[in-house]
Formats: sequence, structure tokens, C-alpha cells
Amino acid sequence: MAMEDLSLHILDIVDNSLRAGAENIDIRLMENTDEHTLILEIEDDGIGMDEETLKNALNPFFTTKEGKKYGIGLSLLSQASEETGGKMIIETGKEYGLKIRATFHTDHVDMKPLGDIGKTVRVLRVAHPEVNLSFEHRVK
Repeated sequence: MAMEDLSLHILDIVDNSLRAGAENIDIRLMENTDEHTLILEIEDDGIGMDEETLKNALNPFFTTKEGKKYGIGLSLLSQASEETGGKMIIETGKEYGLKIRATFHTDHVDMKPLGDIGKTVRVLRVAHPEVNLSFEHRVK
């Protein structure tokens, strides 16, 4: 499965949030043009991850999805971030289900394009009107 742009990564992560029972999903893109960085944050109020799942979340050969052999979504996002010199952090806690923060260096040759983020968010809102989906894109 190829994830050619960041909008496809967002779609994949939000799909996981929905599977985890999230009713509220916050997507934030924060660009700093002076520092050539982009931070993608996705936070939900789903069930989160237990310790074992969190420990293996970036292993592409680990998945919690029934009938699947691979869990490559988070590992591919982490790889995309690291390829630009950035990093990805996954947090889970009681006050929220899951929080993913991926940092990218936008001036790096391996930086993936954003893709059609607006269309991705519109599709998610139309397909899942029962979910409170917030989206923020800040450019500084």
C-alpha cells in the first residue's frame, strides 16, 4: 500500500480512530515556513492503545485488525517523517484516546506533498457525520 501524500496518511489514521470508537477527532497541521517544518497532530477520544499495542505500533508486522496480517499505516507515517529528518510520537492516555504527532522538515528532498487535505476532510465529514471532526491548518 503506497501512501503518496500526507492526506492519505490522515485518512488512514482517522479510519483507525473511528475503529477505536472515537467520537471526537482533532486534526492539526502547523507549518512554519521560516523553519521549514510541518507538524501533523491527530488526537482522538477513542479507546487508545494498551501498553503492548503501543510498544508494537510502529512494527509493520503487528496489527490489531481482525483478518489483517500487516499494520503498516503508522509505520509508514513514521518512516515518512524520519525520511525528512523528523520524528513521530504516539501518546495514549486517560484524558484522550490517542495522540499522534509527526514532525517533517519541508525543505528535505523526501518530503511528501500534502495532497488534497481539504477534500480528505470533506470526505471524512460527509462519510461520518456522527463524529465531531475538527481541522485546523496554520501557516506561520
